[in-house]
Amino acid sequence: MQQIDMNSPEFQAELEKTERFADKVNKQFGFVYNPNEEVNEGVIMGLARNKIIYGKRFCPCFMVLGKTKEEQKEADNRICPCKPALEKEIPEDGLCHCGIFCTPEYAASQAKEQRIEEVVHQHSRGLKKEEAEILLQKEQLDGDELEALIEAKELGMVEFTLVDVREPMEYELMRIKGTDALVPTSQFYAQVEELLGSKKQEQLVLYCHSGSRSYQVQHAMKGLGFEKIGNLSHGIISYSGETIRGH
Repeated sequence: MQQIDMNSPEFQAELEKTERFADKVNKQFGFVYNPNEEVNEGVIMGLARNKIIYGKRFCPCFMVLGKTKEEQKEADNRICPCKPALEKEIPEDGLCHCGIFCTPEYAASQAKEQRIEEVVHQHSRGLKKEEAEILLQKEQLDGDELEALIEAKELGMVEFTLVDVREPMEYELMRIKGTDALVPTSQFYAQVEELLGSKKQEQLVLYCHSGSRSYQVQHAMKGLGFEKIGNLSHGIISYSGETIRGH
């Protein structure tokens, strides 16, 4: 798999093209960007990366299936702006799966909710040890549940390995504080045994941008013999806890 240097002239040029592409999509369909700028930044970076590697702006929130262009076309991979987003997700939910393209109404409501959350959000979840152990057994976790588990881990109540399955550039842009390992989806089969093979009987929790890649990886890992795997069901965009930017 081709490695992308996010500081290279090639990537920066493609990033600018992708930003203009996203602007055109919004203008053409009457959409607006997500009020969370980190969501938009991560998706645009992923689209630019896929354009360089595959020649098309495949949706960065899903694994790209197929090794050749013919196989990729046959697999019906999502190309931005994808048909499910235009025909179902945005009309019904107010935003696309990756979260970058929104209706004006949805964006306005989200911006209001974010302002309220910033005021009233309480970081301490106060789980008891037994409650944390039960919660850790869930296969699909929401953002608040993962934040509570990270706090419980810091207090020594539970043990688990938090794994980011996004790409290195997404990891550097922003990751959840407490992340233990990076296993990029694009290099999953080449790296998973080396990085996590000793943890097949231990508890793991996966996350990506919106929950799709990590959900796919979760099921792939089950097929490889990993027994205890949780997933942040709506990805890092649903997580309101502490994050880290940079190396």
